[in-house]
Amino acid sequence: MASAAAEVLTAGARAAGARAAAQLAAVSAVIGWVVHHEAALFGFVLLMYAAAVRTAGRRITSDSTWWWAGMPIVAGVLPAVVLLLATGLLPPRGIALIPVTGILIGGALTATVLAGRQGLAALEQRHGEVEAGFAIGMTERDARIETARPAASDSLVPGLDQSRTVGLVTLPGAFVGMLLGGADALTAGAVQLLVLTPSWPCRPSP
Repeated sequence: MASAAAEVLTAGARAAGARAAAQLAAVSAVIGWVVHHEAALFGFVLLMYAAAVRTAGRRITSDSTWWWAGMPIVAGVLPAVVLLLATGLLPPRGIALIPVTGILIGGALTATVLAGRQGLAALEQRHGEVEAGFAIGMTERDARIETARPAASDSLVPGLDQSRTVGLVTLPGAFVGMLLGGADALTAGAVQLLVLTPSWPCRPSP
């Protein structure tokens, strides 16, 4: 049984690696053209967002409510992108906008999937607590949120720990990339801060 499971995981990892290589090859060719065309640039960003929403939603649930995953993703990404553009830290050029937006969308996707899956698992495993909430007069929504919130919050701890230890344990990719691209350390640090923090608004309140 364990051997069969290991073989399935290995096959899945190989398939994911091959798919990633093919996607990167195709995306590299597309981005080379997109960065020089403004209309195509925003279309590509929307495509990244749509792909993230579908991926996150399908990871969380298989029913028709999967598209709700778009709410926390846009809540984490849009304010950060607007702030970066408004302050001038992120120039409105494709060569800068696509990678930074991609990092933000990727981080929000991860946070959404982890929180969603953990929250739904808690509702399934602790169904009795939801019923107890009904018994004391709580609405269905409030009872479910009260049960799912702790598990959803715990799933975001690794990302918050990464933010707390940035610069002490690791130098994140956006910071290093900005430095290699010629930005000064202060600008690189400011951009990295806004890349790290977008998932915070998505974090359920304790």
